[in-house]
Amino acid sequence: MTVNDPHLAREQEKYENPIPSREFILAHIEKRQQPAYFEELVSELALTDDDTIFALKKRLRAMERDGQLIFTKTKRYGLVDHMDLVKGTVMGHREGFGFLKLEQGGADWYLPYHEMQRVLPGDKVLATAASMKGKDKIEARIVRVLEPRSEPIVGRYYKDAALCVVVPDDPRITLDVMIPDGEQGAARHGQVVLVEITQRPSKRVGAIGKVIEVLGEHMAPGMEIEVAIRNHQIPHEFSDAVLSQVAKYGAEVPAEAKVGRVDLTQLPLVTIDGEDARDFDDAVYAEAKDNGGWKLWVAIADVSAYVKPDTALDKSALERGNSVYFPSHVVPMLPEALSNGLCSLNPHTDRLCFVAEMHISASGKLESYQFYEAVMHSAARFTYNKVHAILQGDPELRKQYEANLSNLETLYSLYKKLAKVRAQRGAIEFETVETRFIFNSHRKIEQIVPVHRNEAHKIIEECMIMANVASARFIEKHEAQALFRVHERPDGDRFANFRRFLAELGISADISAEPTPLELTQLLSTLTDRPDRELIETTMLRSMKQAVYQGDNQGHFGLALEAYAHFTSPIRRYPDLVLHRAIKAILHKQNQSVTGERAYSEKEISHFGEQCSMTERRADDATREVSDWLKCEYMQDHLGTEFDGVVSTVTNFGLFVRLSDLYIEGLVHVTSLQNDYYHFDAERQVLTGEHRGVSYRMGDQVKVQVVAVSLESRKIDLAVVGEPKHAVSGRAVKASRDAAFADKGGKAKAGKSGNSHPAKTSDKAKPAKSGTKKPRRRAKKA
Repeated sequence: MTVNDPHLAREQEKYENPIPSREFILAHIEKRQQPAYFEELVSELALTDDDTIFALKKRLRAMERDGQLIFTKTKRYGLVDHMDLVKGTVMGHREGFGFLKLEQGGADWYLPYHEMQRVLPGDKVLATAASMKGKDKIEARIVRVLEPRSEPIVGRYYKDAALCVVVPDDPRITLDVMIPDGEQGAARHGQVVLVEITQRPSKRVGAIGKVIEVLGEHMAPGMEIEVAIRNHQIPHEFSDAVLSQVAKYGAEVPAEAKVGRVDLTQLPLVTIDGEDARDFDDAVYAEAKDNGGWKLWVAIADVSAYVKPDTALDKSALERGNSVYFPSHVVPMLPEALSNGLCSLNPHTDRLCFVAEMHISASGKLESYQFYEAVMHSAARFTYNKVHAILQGDPELRKQYEANLSNLETLYSLYKKLAKVRAQRGAIEFETVETRFIFNSHRKIEQIVPVHRNEAHKIIEECMIMANVASARFIEKHEAQALFRVHERPDGDRFANFRRFLAELGISADISAEPTPLELTQLLSTLTDRPDRELIETTMLRSMKQAVYQGDNQGHFGLALEAYAHFTSPIRRYPDLVLHRAIKAILHKQNQSVTGERAYSEKEISHFGEQCSMTERRADDATREVSDWLKCEYMQDHLGTEFDGVVSTVTNFGLFVRLSDLYIEGLVHVTSLQNDYYHFDAERQVLTGEHRGVSYRMGDQVKVQVVAVSLESRKIDLAVVGEPKHAVSGRAVKASRDAAFADKGGKAKAGKSGNSHPAKTSDKAKPAKSGTKKPRRRAKKA
């Protein structure tokens, strides 16, 4: 039957004695309509010699490993698709249970504690649906581990008499790893180590491993970053193949590389970045036109001229997906020779660039654009603070940069027009405060300070948005395959919670169930003078969907744009590099001289979108982990100190409070509240004392004391001191709540007011079975 294999020619190229292809085996088992014994397959496929039969056995095992076949308990090979089995990746939870992220997409399946005892987060498994847990929640049963987690585990090594164990630092891994005597290497008690699993966990036996690297002492400076990099499997070392490829480019741009490019070396392009920036990937220049409009050049480092498709450097960049920015440390997407060298638009140096040249009307509309390869020579390296000071009239800086004043002031006038257009279309602009850690010489935090955006930040942001819009339109116009930056409209249920939150704050907002960006922008404009504006913005942000990369353009809700892509940072984002290549492929068809072009298929773009969205989330999780660790380390020196704070979240187990001056969040557990029984109303997000009537809701101002800090779990415990200060009166809250959920006739919807219908999660919601009362949470005495 092998002669009937449509893939026989491919198999003959690979093997001297070809065996049936995977596709042919799958089709054969499908045709026979039932699982097959190995001997049956050998006979039906007409295999006779021992070498070919042995090769078939190896192929079947490989197909089983890859999840194409399942080897049943009756020792037959069957099709996974016919056995109601799904493939997925195990994800852990700090409470011991887990979830299965399905390869086919859709909602994650729940993995109970006993299933998690024999797998590790990161395992790729075959599973079946065991039962339903509540509405739309499927509990999974693992059938087989297809591909065990290969990454080592980072944790702390402990030795107690004859027992040696590593406790994983990642809270999502709840299984300790036993270390046999002689496998601990040079590890000492309490040190942070990397462990390789030598025996996987089972229902009866825990995981066993060996120490393969000692990272250092637990409290060593920078250890939190080393741990986060490994916890989240962030690639952080470049292979020899990558480094040798980069070394061939040298340190300067050779003359032959400039041939065929537009010469922009006389155009006084400038870079504007942060004070501590080391890589400069974008430069700008603007001219005012006689008709009142503007001509804007956005020049981006031409990374695609160096990172060619399918090379070792390209594969490494895709694996990383993006650069990861930790406090005072960067894990770059590209080696430093490129990111800080050839692909950094350093001042007074020739660099290869890819340019979006745009014409913008006097009304702020993008009228036309073109893309081309060029050579530039940056006229100056500005910082945001310098540009802001120049625009504010600093005489010394204006004299120092007199040659660049015309460009900066033209950019400023363009920004003011674009900002008006942005407001008119309803783009949402959050003014949330970011923080920066100030370290001392021992890399311990001295201060946590807010970082405020000035108008120089906004100038660059609007220029970049304009280039991103132009590139997205160009791709759409030519129906090419590339990655769009997609931000879909908010989910209805999650946004309903935000509307309830506004009502609890006494804010009467005329927002539809499916709001437009303009509605939300108008709401934010009414909150300018509120002290809790930043909290409201954060809560609104949480109610929205996460932006992703994908080939199907669905628009960008937050920016109120119909088409948007990332064009401006190919040094640190792989999607931008993909976009550059796709645009160049179009230009190549138009007979324009380009380098590094690539026309992608829909399948390739789909894969890139999933990979780059994942690496972006991975980077966010890792940097958040480091930030939380550093905040806990800082707060260890403030045990017993009192701070002013704002209630940011209310749950049935307590309330989270964000410290006003430090922007650090901690938990006030319900048992630490003043002496009373507290009930949680899930609809209104309120904790209320049964007897004293003291209530806590989001936005309340409270004074808290730091009572405990845990570096291991990255948690800060707080206790309330005194009474809360409500952001708004109870009467105003009720009026706003009724108004927010009234129908067109003005009648409040049943069960939404929160007073007449206690929430199901309230302690009073339902009596316990067998006639016993449901136990109530009794708070400790103050």
